[in-house]
Amino acid sequence: MARSTNGAAARRRLVVVESPAKAKTIAGYLGDGYMVESSFGHIRDLPSKKTEVPAAERERYGNPVGVDVDGGFEPLYIVPAGRAKDQVKKLRSMLREADELLLATDEDREGEAIAWHLREELKPKVPVRRMVFHEITRDAIRAAVENPREIDEDLVDAQETRRIVDRLYGYQVSPVLWRKVMQGLSAGRVQSVATRLVVDRERERMAFRSASYWDLTATLETGTSGSAAEPSAFEAKLASVDGARVASGRDFDARGEVKSRDVVVLDEERARALAAALGEVDYTVRSVEAKPYTRKPYAPFRTTTLQQEASRKLGYGAARTMQVAQRLYENGYITYMRTDSITLSESALSAARAQVAQLYGQQYLPDAPRRYTSKVKNAQEAHEAIRPAGDSFRTPAETGLNGDEYRLYELIWMRTVASQMRDAKGETVTVRIGATATTGEAAEFTSSGRTITFHGFLKAYVEGADDPEAELDDRERRLPHLSEGQGLTAVAVEPDGHTTKPPARYTEATLVKELEDREIGRPSTYASIIRTILDRGYVFKRGSALVPAWLAFAVVRLLEEHFTRLVDYEFTARMEDVLDDIAAGRADRAAELAQFWHGDDTIEGLKKLADNLGEIDAREISSFPIGDGYTVRVGRYGPYIEDADGNRGSVPDDLPPDELDTEKAHELVSRGNGDRELGVNPTTGRMVVAKSGRYGPYVTEILPEDAPKNTRPPTASLFSTMSVDTVTLEDALRLLTLPRVVGTDGEGNEIVATNGRYGPYVKKGSDSRSLPDEESLFTVTVEEAEKLFAQPKGRRGARAATPPLRELGTDPASGNPLVVKDGRFGPYVTDGETNVTVPRGTDVEQLTHERAVELIAEKRAKGPAPRKRAVRARSRS
Repeated sequence: MARSTNGAAARRRLVVVESPAKAKTIAGYLGDGYMVESSFGHIRDLPSKKTEVPAAERERYGNPVGVDVDGGFEPLYIVPAGRAKDQVKKLRSMLREADELLLATDEDREGEAIAWHLREELKPKVPVRRMVFHEITRDAIRAAVENPREIDEDLVDAQETRRIVDRLYGYQVSPVLWRKVMQGLSAGRVQSVATRLVVDRERERMAFRSASYWDLTATLETGTSGSAAEPSAFEAKLASVDGARVASGRDFDARGEVKSRDVVVLDEERARALAAALGEVDYTVRSVEAKPYTRKPYAPFRTTTLQQEASRKLGYGAARTMQVAQRLYENGYITYMRTDSITLSESALSAARAQVAQLYGQQYLPDAPRRYTSKVKNAQEAHEAIRPAGDSFRTPAETGLNGDEYRLYELIWMRTVASQMRDAKGETVTVRIGATATTGEAAEFTSSGRTITFHGFLKAYVEGADDPEAELDDRERRLPHLSEGQGLTAVAVEPDGHTTKPPARYTEATLVKELEDREIGRPSTYASIIRTILDRGYVFKRGSALVPAWLAFAVVRLLEEHFTRLVDYEFTARMEDVLDDIAAGRADRAAELAQFWHGDDTIEGLKKLADNLGEIDAREISSFPIGDGYTVRVGRYGPYIEDADGNRGSVPDDLPPDELDTEKAHELVSRGNGDRELGVNPTTGRMVVAKSGRYGPYVTEILPEDAPKNTRPPTASLFSTMSVDTVTLEDALRLLTLPRVVGTDGEGNEIVATNGRYGPYVKKGSDSRSLPDEESLFTVTVEEAEKLFAQPKGRRGARAATPPLRELGTDPASGNPLVVKDGRFGPYVTDGETNVTVPRGTDVEQLTHERAVELIAEKRAKGPAPRKRAVRARSRS
């Protein structure tokens, strides 16, 4: 009988992982007798709509869809039609040839749940074991095969609870948003709280009032000859006048008022007078305080710190970082990238220390390995930090990587190696200098310096900073050698004016940090949360800053006023504690779900909240006064500004809310909304207008303000021969009759004439044929349409190639030009190798290079379509 790699009698084992890329890599590490196949992620989930629920189960699982709230919150899972159903069929077929099933999905809650779903759906008649590993290397995979475990039911329960809570939340709250704010919106347990954070920051900026203050900078000279190591001149800042500290930016509150009376606020006049009075006087060193400087290395990366640092240093969004890291992990370059641990294994410690000695020398190697303990609540220390894979690390140059993957691997490698290096050492010096102005005022200046005598880990790696003005750890500020009582001469004394700044908007990096600091959500979810709030149009980017749309203000306001607990920061954080307790076996899933849904004596459940909303004034929820009678309103077609007399103007999509003041409001109202009123539709009594929209000019009817939010007005695109300026009411009323039912064919099939993105056509079921011109939409008969359907579809009327809609630079992974093109199914991004549709609701003109790279990387990470044959392991020679 054939032998397996460990010498035991060979068995035929089926190993199931999530992705084709991981399957290919693992297959190369296993010997004969193994079949390695991908599940392509989740194979089943809760139904997305009621029609997906079997008819016999609809009463039990119909509302909320997929969860029996009266039966212990039992979920209903389905395998969706398409690739998932085909893959399950394939896995069942392969399982019939196997003696054992090894479920090798990721070792986190989601991976555990995928493994459980596979077992439940495949119903294997052979032994089933869980195969876990932190890295995809030959040794790690073999060790995982030899040391399998059982599926952790507690982890599965925690993940199921998260999924059910999110379903209950979304399916109860989202319909309220549809009715009261805008059709098609969504609410989510963490995404809504993340949106609220961004809105709250913008509210702070809108309420902020700036204050101005002045100080002095003196350039002082020792009178000795200087050098790079010891300059003769240095700068000092004015610290106090007559014993009172000079105010700085931190002394003002958000209203621009001084927080303490113990400071002196210099205005421009006094600052300039004081500078002149201090220009020709003697300066004396009053004190010199020197302290040793020590800086310890940064801990190895976990998920959130990697996302933050990749944003600062590489300009990557959270989604892009995780997609690149996923590829590095699946191809065996790094350890698992979804982790809250900063622990390094013994083999990793040895590998890092070996590289320190080899690349930097023994003087940079501490006597003992550095061990890090996570400060993250409920961190799983059994997991590892993100580090280069293997028992010996490859330098970036040795990997053969390029593009995004090279840069991210290099970042991870540098951070890991630096974590095992000696402290940076040096000295900090603080000097106080006194002078008496010719006007009699006693002034004190201060200056501080830092010298690094031993760079230690800074030789390998310096962490970035979110504040562009922050001083990095490896920067030195050298002062001359000064002693108490030493005299100095002023070369120049300059007044400096300052204005306080509003709190900075969140970037992806700082929002990730804020979510983690508040213990909201899980590190593995942050990238998808940020992507969701961007794709939903709640937030847009200005540079790297996250700016909330007015739509987000309306959504957050409704949630704050009517679902207060659900967007409470502390409540959302406590939910993570509940999930952790379930994962650890300390809490019961059904009991926690019952409290969330039904409530108890201490809290009101979600069902009661949703059932007792009362009347919600949709107009009030979406109205935001900004002063002088101007009000921003979020309407069916987006935000607009309205004055006290009812005059309106459109608000540009890319105008940040904190920039919409009364002056800007007046300008927008004066400009109008660009709509052209054509007259009243005699049938409906509603005003018909012509508009210029994102997808071209069109006509529509204006619905009354009290119309339900989910009511859609009749709308029709203008013909290519029409324009907003010339279209008539008669033209508009004809257009609004489209699509037109032409009639039925001999078999009773309805034929419809309609206008599409690529011109006029007739359709019958799923079959369609182009019409010769737009006027034919009103004149084509059943007989003429039948003649068209009798012709082969072919490529008659196919469009000629068109130039790109936009050029976005170069894709860092492939090196090819990155462009946006107009395709049959809408605009898409391509680098010539990978195509991905632009998400619905994304304005092509606002699409950034970073977002386009993320979309391409995400599509590329999914890999090619599933192959018809399983990936089988190669036997070793």
